Amino acid sequence: MVVPHTHWDREWYLPFQRFRAGLVRMLDEVLDAMAADPAYRFTMDGQLAAVEDYLEIRPARRGDVARFVAEGRLAVGPWLILADEFLCAGETLLRNLEYGMRGAAALGGAMPVGYLPDQFGHCAQMPQMLALAGLRRACLWRGVPAHVDRDAFDWTGADGTTIRTRYLPGGYGNAFGLFTGPAEEMPDRVTAFVSTAEGWAAGGTLLAMYGADHSAPARAITASGLRVATLAEALTGEGGGAAGEQVPRVVGELRSHARASILPGVISARVPLKQAMARAERVLTRYAEPLSALWLAGDSACERLIDMAWRSVIACSGHDSVTGCGSDETAQQVAARIAEAGQTAQAVVDLVAASLSQAAPKGSLVVVNPSPFERTGLVLADLPEDRASLVDASGRSVPAQRLEHAATLLDETVMDDLSRLLGRVHERELYGHEIVSWHAGDGVFTVTVSRHASGAYTYEDLRRAVVEAGPGPWVVRTVAEPVVTVAALVTVPPLGRAVLTARPPEPRLPAPVANALRTDAYGFEPVLDNGLLRVRVAGDGTLSLRGADGTEVHGVGRIAHGGDAGDTYNYAPPPDDRLADRPSRVVVEEICAGPLTGAYEITRVYDWPAGLGGDAGDAGDETDDEIVPTAVTTRVELRAGEPFARCEITMDVRCRDHRVRWHAPLPRAAAGSYAEGQFAVVRRGLAAEGGDGGGDGGGERPIPTFPAESFAAAGGLAVLLDHVTEYEIVRDEINGDEISGDGTELALTLVRSVGYLSRNRNPYRDEPAGPEVPTPAAQCQGPLTVRFAVLPYAGEWHEAGLPRLAEEFRHDLLAVPGTGAARAGDGAVDADGDGPGGGGRVAISGDGVMMAALRERGGRLEVRLVAEHPAATEAVVRGDFTAAWTAGVLGSPLSPLEVSRDDLFRDDLFRDEVFPDDGADGRGPAAYPGSWRTVRVPLTPFAIATVHLGEA
Repeated sequence: MVVPHTHWDREWYLPFQRFRAGLVRMLDEVLDAMAADPAYRFTMDGQLAAVEDYLEIRPARRGDVARFVAEGRLAVGPWLILADEFLCAGETLLRNLEYGMRGAAALGGAMPVGYLPDQFGHCAQMPQMLALAGLRRACLWRGVPAHVDRDAFDWTGADGTTIRTRYLPGGYGNAFGLFTGPAEEMPDRVTAFVSTAEGWAAGGTLLAMYGADHSAPARAITASGLRVATLAEALTGEGGGAAGEQVPRVVGELRSHARASILPGVISARVPLKQAMARAERVLTRYAEPLSALWLAGDSACERLIDMAWRSVIACSGHDSVTGCGSDETAQQVAARIAEAGQTAQAVVDLVAASLSQAAPKGSLVVVNPSPFERTGLVLADLPEDRASLVDASGRSVPAQRLEHAATLLDETVMDDLSRLLGRVHERELYGHEIVSWHAGDGVFTVTVSRHASGAYTYEDLRRAVVEAGPGPWVVRTVAEPVVTVAALVTVPPLGRAVLTARPPEPRLPAPVANALRTDAYGFEPVLDNGLLRVRVAGDGTLSLRGADGTEVHGVGRIAHGGDAGDTYNYAPPPDDRLADRPSRVVVEEICAGPLTGAYEITRVYDWPAGLGGDAGDAGDETDDEIVPTAVTTRVELRAGEPFARCEITMDVRCRDHRVRWHAPLPRAAAGSYAEGQFAVVRRGLAAEGGDGGGDGGGERPIPTFPAESFAAAGGLAVLLDHVTEYEIVRDEINGDEISGDGTELALTLVRSVGYLSRNRNPYRDEPAGPEVPTPAAQCQGPLTVRFAVLPYAGEWHEAGLPRLAEEFRHDLLAVPGTGAARAGDGAVDADGDGPGGGGRVAISGDGVMMAALRERGGRLEVRLVAEHPAATEAVVRGDFTAAWTAGVLGSPLSPLEVSRDDLFRDDLFRDEVFPDDGADGRGPAAYPGSWRTVRVPLTPFAIATVHLGEA
């Protein structure tokens, strides 16, 4: 069965608009062919975006597209974008499906096949995601393991969902040569294709994918005598294999090199793109969308901005976009779109923050919790020196630690004409502050300002004082009220807020702090210790860690530098690679010390080669004899109550064609690792399967570097991650050319610098992965900052609570100053103005239960839950709803859930609060928890559940 199709990279070695010009020509030809020949079929490559791109240029042809889709001759969707499945969040993949299927439905219907033709491997939860969208069949190429010896297999996701999957031996263009050459030789070509394909056939129909990148099949295919079909027609017929037929089974992610190259180097190419993508996703998914649903429900501006941000994020998740394996022009445009998506989402956060800020008086601090469980964490606040302490809504002191004083002299200028000062004043604002008072005397005119001024002020009074001061010269000083930066330890209800009030410091005992940092009375060595974790800085700049359970590890944080003769697709060391991991100089400086937070800054200077030199590194006139001294600064911080050390590594990248990795020994040897990402925690071995496993391998050397989204763990050591990061569990036992034994060290890739999109001669890949286009910007030169946290642990990953710890590390509490009218008296401010607690509308608990998303949908709250737990668990959802339903990915309610008011106070969710028995008065989003209901959702390991909460 011949499937005419195209694979359309929206952007790659050319930027988007230049590729779109070709897209218009190609689809013009396809639609003309379909109009002229009712037998002609065509399959877009699973992504709707290319069709939308076309219709932006050819809007008059929307009717043709819709007609052919409705007739079943043109297959579009179900995805909006062919995303890289490891370089975006699982929620982004689900929204990708949602937008693609909804958009395709508007054109007549989405192709009912999870088509994934060119992604560089497939995540463990893809079967469940497709099934949740009603798609029970998939079709793909890369990542299939060697034991699959048929063109169909059963693919089982991390949660146990199984879907029948069609494998494409030879790729999505396996029949591209079938229709080339003289027509009289067609029978011979068909015979050759059949002889090759029959060895793979699991069913009676052979799937001949006739198409390639950026091209359209010839019109004459319908005259060939072969049956022509869309991919949907082919797979819903015989081609997918009979439902009860015995086929191989594959469980979990598909990252084998055995059948085709999976190009793993894209995980570490252009690291700043990965960082920006993670930031944009977090701001959108965990701040803008849920906070606007809770605090600005029904705001159409927020709804539209969120939609715009989602479309941009999804567009940037493309397998040639966020991957960084495109031209520099493409990467620049992707970076700009990611930035715009993040800024759009931040605009929604700003609207929410402004609303909450206006509801709280000046001088107060509003702290918002983005997590669905109670959080106690640090926030920073700039407070006036004379009011540098905080109290909560009950009048209790909030633990605080002074960090630094802000400068008080903002400006000093000599003016002959004092009226020039008035030109700097805008109503009450001067240099970003608000005017408090002024004074003239002894040739000095002093203006005192504050970030949040109080008291009476009129511009006319200031103008009169300037006139009365007379002619100069005058020394004009702008002085800020003394301000101190304070770290405050705040407890905030689930998805709720707390309002703190600034007060004058009082001579009283400090507020008690659980697991506060202990001070070293003698200070002989740089140590941070909060009772949960002890961190000591060694003389070489590495760290020693000891957990409360006794797990201990030394030498954490070794920085290793080596060469990279590869490209954006595949890392490859040079033949004479020289690893450098010893600094020439180490300087350790204490940044802060106190009960709430302590930090050291460790600066290590390394002498690294400028580049590989010669042809290997495109180093020009420079050679590997030239040395570039590079300072790598690690800021290590420990906070009260946290069992992990926060690390922030900064450097100015000036070398080329190299890889820099952060290494940490494992407390105990490990036979594998666990990594979180895309709604699953995946166990991986220490090696990657290659062509020697029985497949052809595609000529790519398998290397055991893998992606992790929020954490990676092995042998009692875990790293909590800020963005999708490449890691490896390193083994050091070498038998000949083979590395064996258990893993002894974890390595994180901080930066990988390369100069080509694809090298024609890459030592780790036989064939080019694309054109040999120079990409000097992929060297990632310039300032770079990477954030993560590290902790030792005993037991298993779930026993250490790694998903919850990653949630807390990745999602800071949001703090905004109050700007509303001052309230009478100096009593503590109610948390929300409606009652005690300041809670949001939802709280979620359960072993390993994580909230992936929360949004307003059709007047209800929609919550996405995932069970990141190896055993069956239960999600307990509480809130101010009276009815609940399970729902599909596209938002339609599926079945009602039982809602009760029982056992509200049986756990410690609100153990310190006393609530009235009556219900909420409806004046704000935070109802009294006394009116809350409870719904329980049983979850199997790694199950994804969508729940709607609303009124009966």
